[in-house]
Amino acid sequence: MSRRRKRAEHANHERWLVSYADFITLLFAFFVVLFASSQVDKRKVGKISKAMQEAFQQMGVFPAANSRAPVVISDALPAGYIQLIENAGAMPGHGNTSSPSEKTNRPAPPKDMATLQRELTNTLAPELKRGEVLLKLTGEGLVISLREVGFFDSGSADLRPKSEGAVDRISQVLRAQPNNLRIEGHTDNVPIHNSHFASNWELSTARATEMIRLFITRYDFPATRLSAVGYAEYHPVESNQTSEGRAQNRRVDIVVLASALESSR
Repeated sequence: MSRRRKRAEHANHERWLVSYADFITLLFAFFVVLFASSQVDKRKVGKISKAMQEAFQQMGVFPAANSRAPVVISDALPAGYIQLIENAGAMPGHGNTSSPSEKTNRPAPPKDMATLQRELTNTLAPELKRGEVLLKLTGEGLVISLREVGFFDSGSADLRPKSEGAVDRISQVLRAQPNNLRIEGHTDNVPIHNSHFASNWELSTARATEMIRLFITRYDFPATRLSAVGYAEYHPVESNQTSEGRAQNRRVDIVVLASALESSR
């Protein structure tokens, strides 16, 4: 019985092409990634670095003399990170987006209440001497108490023309500060009923809102910094049993709140 000869298997000498093609594909992808990374706009990176440097200078971290320090870029920044930082810089309170005029009109940092009291003491020296104004530090802030005798006629919410100078000087000092102001109207316990006001509630509230109106229309205070409240006779500073005590209770208090964000009790 004859045996069949095994047919010799044909060797495939072209299998290396598959591995070579895979290698070339991976190499191509690698160079595409390198090329894309090298195309990040370096000017944007420089702008980001400059904006961050200026922000730290405003916070006092870097001295102003280093405002033009050279920007060294050793590694490319991913484009996605650049977009995130640019979007953050466009948000309010971030980046250098304000004009020179806006920077000039920004209120100064809040002063210490004791420092503000000393400044107002010098500014209102004549009124303090006559007993028409009283300055007092409290837990909430500084209270500028305007007595009725120097600023309002009895039963009226209109500011006396001769007292406008004192209000002008007060506004000049307070306008430069970012602190919120609460204007409080107060009366004594003597009932009132005239053609304008039916009660002390209405009189005290009208005096407070009249001061608000002046601060906004005449002195250009932002309305968001102001609030008005009328307390009638229910927050006295002296006894209502004497004429002297009642005179001191009839007042309008300008409360400079120690917290710049606080606007009410």
